[in-house]
Amino acid sequence: MAKRFVAVLLAAMTWAVESQAQKPVYAHFIVGIVEGFTIDDWKTDIAQAQAIGIDGFALNCAPERIDNYTPKQLANAYQAAEELDFKVFISFDFAYWNTGDTADIIDIVGNYSSHPAQAYYSMSNNSHRFLNDGAIVSTFVGDSMDWNAVKNALPDQKITALPNIQDPAFLANAQTGLDGAFSWYAWPTDGGNSIIPGPMSTVWDDRFIENLAGRPYMAPVSPWFFTHFNSKNWVFICEDQPNLRWEQMLALKPALVEIVTWNDFGESHYISDGQPNHSDDGSGAWATGYPHAGFRTLWAPYITAYKSGADKPTVESDQLVYWYRTTPKDTVCTSDTLGPPNGIEYLADVVFVATMLTEPAELTVASGGNAPVTVTVDAGIVTTNFSMGVGQQSFSVSRNGAEILSGTSEKDIANSCETYNYNPYVGVLSA
Repeated sequence: MAKRFVAVLLAAMTWAVESQAQKPVYAHFIVGIVEGFTIDDWKTDIAQAQAIGIDGFALNCAPERIDNYTPKQLANAYQAAEELDFKVFISFDFAYWNTGDTADIIDIVGNYSSHPAQAYYSMSNNSHRFLNDGAIVSTFVGDSMDWNAVKNALPDQKITALPNIQDPAFLANAQTGLDGAFSWYAWPTDGGNSIIPGPMSTVWDDRFIENLAGRPYMAPVSPWFFTHFNSKNWVFICEDQPNLRWEQMLALKPALVEIVTWNDFGESHYISDGQPNHSDDGSGAWATGYPHAGFRTLWAPYITAYKSGADKPTVESDQLVYWYRTTPKDTVCTSDTLGPPNGIEYLADVVFVATMLTEPAELTVASGGNAPVTVTVDAGIVTTNFSMGVGQQSFSVSRNGAEILSGTSEKDIANSCETYNYNPYVGVLSA
C-alpha cells in the first residue's frame, strides 16, 4: 500500500510539474531568403535567438518546385538546431503550397517528426515537452488543409497541427484535424490587410481563444509592419506595439507565442541582425542600416516573464531602447515611383523610448531642434513618447543627480528623402 501511495504521489507531482512547465516562444523564420545559408549561419541566428529565451524557429518554407533549396536548408536548420539544443518545426507557406501537395507535406512531416530537434507539444495537459508528444506542424494561411490526411498517413507518429487560420469562427466546427491554431493578426486590423488606427488590441486573440474552446492558441507577437513593394505598399499602425503586445501576452497567457518574425526584412518585422548570406528581395532599400536588435533587448525580460507565468517582467540592469521613423510622416520623397504607403495618415511623428530600470530615474530626450524634455520614469519597463524633431536624437538617464545612461543615435531624423521608408531605426543604451 505504501509503495502504491508513493507511486501515485510521484505521478501527481510529475503531472503538476508538467502542467506548470514553461510556455514556449518560437520565432517565424523565412527559409525562402536563406538559399546560401551554411550550418554555421544557422547557428549564428540560433545563438542570437537563444540569448533572449526563444525556444525554436517556425521554418516558413515553400515547395521545392518554388525554392529548390528548401530540402537542403530544412536539413541544415534541423542539424544546427540539434547541435545547439534548439527546437524547430515546419511552417508550410500556403502562399505557395496547396492541398494538391498533401503527399509532399506528408513526406516532409514524416521525415522530421521524430528528429531530435523537432519541437513537440503535449495535448494532454497543455504543457510544452520535447519527448513523446505531438510534433508541431504549422502554416502561413492554408485554412483548407486536411491534417487528418497527414495524421492517417503517419499512424505511428503523433502530430500536433497548429495551422494559421484566418477566420477564428472557422475553428468552432472545423473537421480538418487541427489541434489548435496560430493567428497572423499581430497588428491592428479588421482582418486581412485592412489598416485601422492603433493601438493594438486583443480582439482577435479573444476570438481565437473563444472558438478554440480550450485547444492551444499560438499567439503572434510582432514589433512592426511596413512594406514597400509594387504588390504591397502599406504600414500598419503599431508604433507603440513593441512592448504593448508583450504586456498583452502576460495578461492573456496563451499556450504558445510565435514571434512574427525573426527575419522577414520585406515586411520590416525582423528582430535578427541579418547576415551576408541572406538574399535581398529588394527590401534592402528600407532594411539596410535599420537595425532591430534593440527589440531583442527589450523583449528578453518579457519572454522570461511569459515563460514563467509572471504578470510583469523583471529588470535586472539599467537599459534604454529607442525607436523612431527617420522622416516625418508627411515628408514627400522625390524619387519614389510607388508613392507613400497606405496608412500613413494614422501615424504619429513621435520618438519612442522604453526605459528598463531597476529603480526610478529621470529620462531626458533631445529630439532634433526641439527643446530637451525631462520626465520621471518608474522602475521596470516604461515607454514614453516624445514629439519628433528633425536632426540628431540624444538620450540620457540620471538617478540621484548622476548620469547612468547617455548616448546619441547614429541615425538622424530628416525632412527630405528620395524613397519612402517607414521602417523604424532601433537603438540601445546600456550601463
